[in-house]
Amino acid sequence: MRERWDDVGDRRMRSLEVGRRGETVVLLPGLGAVGYMKDTLAGCASWAHAFLLDVPGFGHRPPRPCAAEVPAVAEAVGDWLETVPDGPVVLAGHSSGAQVALRVAAAHPALVRSLVLLGPTFPPRQRTLRRAARPFLRTVVREPLSVLPVTLPYYLRGGPAEVLRCVRSAQSDFPEYLIGKISCPVLVVRGARDHMCPKTWADGLAITAPLGRSVTVPGAHVFPFQHGGMTASLIAEAAALADSYAPVRPSSRWAEPPAVVLPSSE
Repeated sequence: MRERWDDVGDRRMRSLEVGRRGETVVLLPGLGAVGYMKDTLAGCASWAHAFLLDVPGFGHRPPRPCAAEVPAVAEAVGDWLETVPDGPVVLAGHSSGAQVALRVAAAHPALVRSLVLLGPTFPPRQRTLRRAARPFLRTVVREPLSVLPVTLPYYLRGGPAEVLRCVRSAQSDFPEYLIGKISCPVLVVRGARDHMCPKTWADGLAITAPLGRSVTVPGAHVFPFQHGGMTASLIAEAAALADSYAPVRPSSRWAEPPAVVLPSSE
């Protein structure tokens, strides 16, 4: 696993890199906590040239490459994709990183050949702090304590105000309006014990995508930490399936695709 820095316009962006051949895979962490995604990155090393982007920059001291908000992170990732990889990538984001990945795929369709949304958060019923509290608590008690050393240092380095800023930005996002515009294959993955990403939400996103499907795997919200090899295998499967599909153009009957507003399983 190699640390790397790239100058992208006026930004300096850090990533962790593994492998040298095969598919190009880009991983985006949730809330800037890079550490819990390292096992998934390592699992991609045998078949891909893979990167784990340190955005919004909680893995290092300031200056950071972008603000801790979903639109700003998506813009930074889009700039990185236009500069660093040689061609279109398999883009996988977890939690709020899934929302970033979705925005990037919508804004830069030529740069993303397959999209993987891992535990996408904040369905409509969870878009206030009060309404998100109960699903969060029901989920966090199912997480292993060993996830704390690989997430808390990033949150502390970012600072509580910036982490909350990222959360509120993610709650103000509307992925159900974007998913219908995605022309590449989309895989939505959720943990079986993840109340922050209920099955109705994950399935609804997959149904709305022109080429979407959803799967439920063991674990809660941070299943990529507990099951890095399995997560890497699902990303590999999504990459292989991308070769079977020609790009599609979403229907133009609506100015915006209809929103998927489904009840959660709470």
